[in-house]
Amino acid sequence: MPRDTCVTGVADRLAQTLRRCDQQVVYSTLRDLLIPASLATQAHSKGGWSMDVLRRTAACLASTAVAFFAVWTLEARADNGIVQTHYDGATNDLLTAGLGKAGLAGPAPIFANPTQPTAQELRRSAIYNNYRALVDMAPGGGYGTIYGPSIAPDGSDTLGEGKIAGDEYIRFERAQGRRPRVTMMVQIPDSYDPSNGCIVAAPSSGSRGVYGAIATAGEWGLKRGCAVAYTDKGTGTGAHNLQTNTVNLLRGERAEVVAAGDDANFVADVSDSQRTAFNDATPNRFAFKHAHSQLNPEKDWGKNVLRSIEFAFDLLNEKFARRGMKISKRNTIVIASSVSNGGGASVRAVEQDEEGLISGLAVGEPNINPVFRSDFSIVQGGGAPFFAHSKPLMDYITLVNVFQSCASLAPANSTAGLNIPGLASSAARCADLKVLNLVSGATLIEQANSAQAVINAYGILPEQNLVQPGYSFANVAQSISVTYANAYGRFSVLDNLCAFSMAANGGVPGGPPIALAATNEAQIFGTSNGIPPASGIALINNAAPGGPKEERGSTANQNLDGALCLRSLATGKNAVTGAPLTGTQKAQADRIADGVGEVLATGRLRRVPAIFVTGRNDGILPPNFASRAYFGLNNIVDGSLSSLRYYEVTNAHHLDSFNAFPGYNDKYVPLHRYFIQAMDLMYAHLKQGRPLPPSQVVHTTPRGGAPLPPPITIANVPPISDSPAPSALITFSGGQVRIPD
Repeated sequence: MPRDTCVTGVADRLAQTLRRCDQQVVYSTLRDLLIPASLATQAHSKGGWSMDVLRRTAACLASTAVAFFAVWTLEARADNGIVQTHYDGATNDLLTAGLGKAGLAGPAPIFANPTQPTAQELRRSAIYNNYRALVDMAPGGGYGTIYGPSIAPDGSDTLGEGKIAGDEYIRFERAQGRRPRVTMMVQIPDSYDPSNGCIVAAPSSGSRGVYGAIATAGEWGLKRGCAVAYTDKGTGTGAHNLQTNTVNLLRGERAEVVAAGDDANFVADVSDSQRTAFNDATPNRFAFKHAHSQLNPEKDWGKNVLRSIEFAFDLLNEKFARRGMKISKRNTIVIASSVSNGGGASVRAVEQDEEGLISGLAVGEPNINPVFRSDFSIVQGGGAPFFAHSKPLMDYITLVNVFQSCASLAPANSTAGLNIPGLASSAARCADLKVLNLVSGATLIEQANSAQAVINAYGILPEQNLVQPGYSFANVAQSISVTYANAYGRFSVLDNLCAFSMAANGGVPGGPPIALAATNEAQIFGTSNGIPPASGIALINNAAPGGPKEERGSTANQNLDGALCLRSLATGKNAVTGAPLTGTQKAQADRIADGVGEVLATGRLRRVPAIFVTGRNDGILPPNFASRAYFGLNNIVDGSLSSLRYYEVTNAHHLDSFNAFPGYNDKYVPLHRYFIQAMDLMYAHLKQGRPLPPSQVVHTTPRGGAPLPPPITIANVPPISDSPAPSALITFSGGQVRIPD
């Protein structure tokens, strides 16, 4: 878009906002937009409403003016579809969207008009929510003392609010045809020095949007003056409301599909007639980009990372062309990074890096599915060799989905955080598993203990047992099982695989699907994690007695039939009888198996120096199937040339943000602390030639003191050691990955 057209559009939005601000004074209905109704009533009854409205109106006008002039002078959209915005590091910035350290830890930012948010408001909301999803921001947990925007690279709390000035470039890259698109973004801080250049690749974690690694790899890179190359990996918040036929645009605004055109983030591949028939049969449903693109986006995650790095090089060369230097891999350090799915994407990027773009790899808790090799085993402490490693995510997550809500009732799990009866657990699930002979025991306690034993016997560590009930409460295994089954099998939203669909339910357990609230839909880019349940959209059991309902509350046993269906498709066998599937189910299982085969990792890291950091208590990506297994595979494939260091951290799990809750805060330490150190170690290795510490177990000390543990200190989280004790070394020899207790 030419600059003058962009400015005209901004001026129109400013005029609309000014009119909305005027309405704030005139109409009392705006109370619902600014503060909860209960507070509005209280303020009015005490005679304080008028002044509150005036103060908020003044703030609205002031913020509108700031936003207007910032965008008017500093934002432009090029003919190639790149939107470039410069942030001054004061009113707005690259890292915190102008919120700063304090704002990120404070209440959620508000919107001038919650049903018509601007792109900048959505960006601010996305950064705020992605920060809080990936790190523990509760007082005492480490935010602002060990990590966060204010913490300098040397570990001191000297960066104030941590705002960083610079340029942000965002664009689409088509995945295939006009359907879902991969979002690419590059941030170049004003402090970037091309003579001392570095790029950090920061693919989004989970199914999150393009800001999904801002709190991890993004923060680390920006604070060190590196350019940061982001990608949503073809997942992200692409939410297609099939009832209204509205979709997200590049920067999160919503529009009708026809009006969105080529600016649509994701449009489900359904015809108008198919959509009409689908809406008649199942109204108010959504399609999501990761689940319903029918492209199996995970197979391209490594390529997405590589293309984001190339995008960064192109922009850097354009930006610094006048200095007469060519910025390339020969004079620029490139670290592929991120956590969880983003970490796995970076691992795959190194495996596929034919051009040698990547200098080093440093990832946390990577979602990696290593190809199985029978010629090595995993041994922890004095335990027996474990040969059934390297199972893919689709396998073990569907097992957990079947058994965990029963296992949560085991007495040993009674102190687990968020272990809320009826949500994290289900006595009826235990009873029905017993009827199906999938667990044993005459009493509820015996059945719950049996369910826990099934999980641990599969190769999931006992150290994850107290983590998992809270994950069950948060629908972690449920959501992953549904989305990944659809993604791997390239199923359409029309297929309603295993009778699952996605729709709002008003937050009512077992509630029927309804239209999503206008505010939720308008803000979904900023609030969604890309994998329902999210932003008011729930998983729906279409086969529930009496009609479709929110899945967990749809039956007393929390939709066991749906969980068993997904488990059957994941294994190719009937989850109850063990018999091979036939007919339609076999065809569906074969499609999923083919998709899983497309994402398996080779273990070949091309001698690129690499670091994995994983928590032993990881309840989403168990070490025996992911990090430990990949370490073994790499040592088989690369042999004596293996360049991978593996650091396993005790008392750390997958979701640091859960450490804010009782039952987690006293038991677990932030893995994020070790992700930062892994990045520091890799940078020092590439920049100064400092040797990487050997693979090791890092033994930490939980804070204790439930329910209000003392603030965390460095004593709780000792550093990765350059010279660990022999008893802490992780080794590979004689076909065994040996992990100390």
